[in-house]
Amino acid sequence: MGTHERQSWTGRHYISGRLIKVTAEEGVLTAVEELHEKQADVRASAVGGSSVDLEAVAPELWIAPGLIDLQVNGVQGIDFNEVETNPEQVLLAVRHLQALGVIRFCPTVVTAPPDDMAMCIRTIAEACEMYPEVRHAVLGIHVEGPYISEEDGPRGAHTREAVRDPVWTEFEHWQKLAGGRIRMLTLAPERAGALDFIRLLVQHGVVAAIGHTAATEDELRQAVAAGATMSTHLGNGAHPLLPRHPNYIWSQLANDGLWAGLIGDGHHLPPSTLKAMIRAKAEKAILVSDMNHFAGLPPGRYLKRHRHEVILAADGRLVMADNPLIFSGAATPLNRCVENVARYGICTLGEAIRMASERPAAVLGLSEEGTGTLLPGASADLLLYTVGPGGTFEIQTAIAKGERV
Repeated sequence: MGTHERQSWTGRHYISGRLIKVTAEEGVLTAVEELHEKQADVRASAVGGSSVDLEAVAPELWIAPGLIDLQVNGVQGIDFNEVETNPEQVLLAVRHLQALGVIRFCPTVVTAPPDDMAMCIRTIAEACEMYPEVRHAVLGIHVEGPYISEEDGPRGAHTREAVRDPVWTEFEHWQKLAGGRIRMLTLAPERAGALDFIRLLVQHGVVAAIGHTAATEDELRQAVAAGATMSTHLGNGAHPLLPRHPNYIWSQLANDGLWAGLIGDGHHLPPSTLKAMIRAKAEKAILVSDMNHFAGLPPGRYLKRHRHEVILAADGRLVMADNPLIFSGAATPLNRCVENVARYGICTLGEAIRMASERPAAVLGLSEEGTGTLLPGASADLLLYTVGPGGTFEIQTAIAKGERV
């Protein structure tokens, strides 16, 4: 990965709309210059007397940082939670994701028997060790469960038999297998020992996230006081019916100490709900996909991990076959979630991109490195895109650490 040559790309800044030139060397951004436009139609611009012909990069080409997804269970038939998945398949998954604009991400390992989870975590770590592409793409492993609610609804599609109370020695074993790469863990704060577990996670530099929970407002408050900073796919992993108030969705939404991961596929959260949550969380709203290995596959009925059947609809909705009210993850990639938020009129496309780049990097404590931004010093992880009819987000070129992918 990376290149020793100086590279540059010209287009409109994803937030300001101003014409810019982005320069990188050895896979790192070195300069972002604003260009002075001669004409409103942006067919040419001038910098220090030299002209830039934008026809070569297409009119109205935009530049944004690469997308970052904190919750990816798989893609295109490759399942990070299948014990038979190998490092080569993880590499292929990275390439699929990067072609969709997700340049960096957190592969997510969910609730399963202990040996299965350990094997999946180790496979991801081995892929990072074997392939520089994977090592760059994987910002950290997200472990979702198994320390979550046993209740139907909050448990979601997680296997009841594998749900359990947190055990620190088990996590230490995982982290050793991961080579220290576990960066986030989702748990339910009402589980026995959860608060002490959250404190230990934070002490070891791991993001403690709340999810798949039926916690009371007081239990949620205690979790935040212990160091929890994130709500995993807020509004989902929940009972289909809740008291209008109080409930654990409102309580997390109102807690200023929590970032909120929000699935923007249009199914997990209806547009009006998504809009209200984004407005309430403001600068702490993050877009995630929660997509799994059914993303990219044709509609149909599938057996998931030899455990239960799921139905993938033509519109991307993915549900449990025996209870269509319960989602079984998602099948819509993050770039389309970003597009949806803009098309719903919730915010501009540029702001939606921020929710899927700069902010997830901030959750992981990577802001100082410039991860998820177009600031000099950041890794040259870029998207060159156009806006199609109806506001579609059309990625023309994806760049990872200076290399076109």
